[in-house]
Amino acid sequence: MQKKQKTSLVWFRNDLRVNDQISLYQAVKSSEQVIALYCFDPRHFADTQFGFKKTEKFRAKFLMETIQELRNNLLTLNISLLVYFEKPEIVIPKLIADYYIEAVYLQREWTSEETEVTKALKSELKNITWQETYDQFLFHPEDIPYTEFKKIPEVFTEFRKQCEKTVRVKSRLETPKLPDSNLIENTTVIPSVTDLGFDDFETPPKTAFPFQGGENQALSRIEEYFWKTQKLSVYKKTRNGLVGKDYSSKLSAWLANGSISARTIYWEVKRYEKEIGANEDTYWLIFELIWRDYFKYISLKHGNKIFQLHGILGKNYDWKFHPKAFQQWVNGQTKEPFVNANMIELQQTGWMSNRGRQNVASFWAKEWEQDWRIAAAYFESMLLDYDVHSNYGNWLYNSGVGNDPRDRKFNIKRQAEMYDTKGAFQKLWLQTSLF
Repeated sequence: MQKKQKTSLVWFRNDLRVNDQISLYQAVKSSEQVIALYCFDPRHFADTQFGFKKTEKFRAKFLMETIQELRNNLLTLNISLLVYFEKPEIVIPKLIADYYIEAVYLQREWTSEETEVTKALKSELKNITWQETYDQFLFHPEDIPYTEFKKIPEVFTEFRKQCEKTVRVKSRLETPKLPDSNLIENTTVIPSVTDLGFDDFETPPKTAFPFQGGENQALSRIEEYFWKTQKLSVYKKTRNGLVGKDYSSKLSAWLANGSISARTIYWEVKRYEKEIGANEDTYWLIFELIWRDYFKYISLKHGNKIFQLHGILGKNYDWKFHPKAFQQWVNGQTKEPFVNANMIELQQTGWMSNRGRQNVASFWAKEWEQDWRIAAAYFESMLLDYDVHSNYGNWLYNSGVGNDPRDRKFNIKRQAEMYDTKGAFQKLWLQTSLF
């Protein structure tokens, strides 16, 4: 039997939950003492080269709420969450020295910004055991029918069919409670919105995402959307909606920072199908989780190509960038009212529907032929549910340099007629007499 580590650190990043959390589970099982850490990395709240912040106020507040809930939930397991507004490379070596930590447990990341931080820490801390595990997938990398990431197909449908045929989704993990003696003195403070550099604010009441951050909030949303209202039974029919909180599951923001696992959602859908009834709509939520997985695997396959102008296809388009055009797009001042309404919604709430995202991206990249990477960085800044793989995967897809075999361009006026037939969404955000 493997000797237990004396003291281990669970370093939380985008896995901000206690339920079905592999790093936490492994640390508790393998250690005599467990300490948890979250760092609000100042680099994530700095200004970008494009003149806006890397993380804007909406996701910052959602994250702050998430960490508060994570701290409370960890306390129920007798684990202290230390929180710092500092770079992990500064905090972690100090904690390791102060608490004689032998092992660090963390979710494996593979995009460049995250791996640079981990690499820097590993090179400095030579005698530490690093336990990194993939924990953000529905279909675990060990279980997919591809022996190497480079064999992941470039077409989603092929990936989906192969995985649905061969992969069984892993069961959820339950982390046991530690004794009271595991708790340590904890004087660290969760930063406020103002500490992170923002004015305090209230989200507009007309937002389609009126929810708070945190694992309990994610589970409450499932309870409401699945079990109380049974809106899951009409998910596919309504998911292209634009107004209100119930046209889609809205689980993406909690999924993005790991407040809930894809596995938890999957097994809740399966329970719902058994108890309430299965149909195309219930399956479609799982279908969307598979798309999310797919973009993660495409990122694993192609690495930094997902951030490059010519994308994973290496296609040469005549991309331009005009700052004035960017300001018009951001502020909802283009010739397309439907684009404008979506961009104003994003600017004022940090949320935009799936249908809106596809249209504003198509307009920017296909209509105006502007550099898609700057728009993707703006989405990164603004979106409550920003996930690096989904964001850049979708932007590649909509810009013709990703996984869309048809390289389609949206007819935005037709889209507005189809999905905002009476103009209710445009009226809500444009507040004009156009209709």
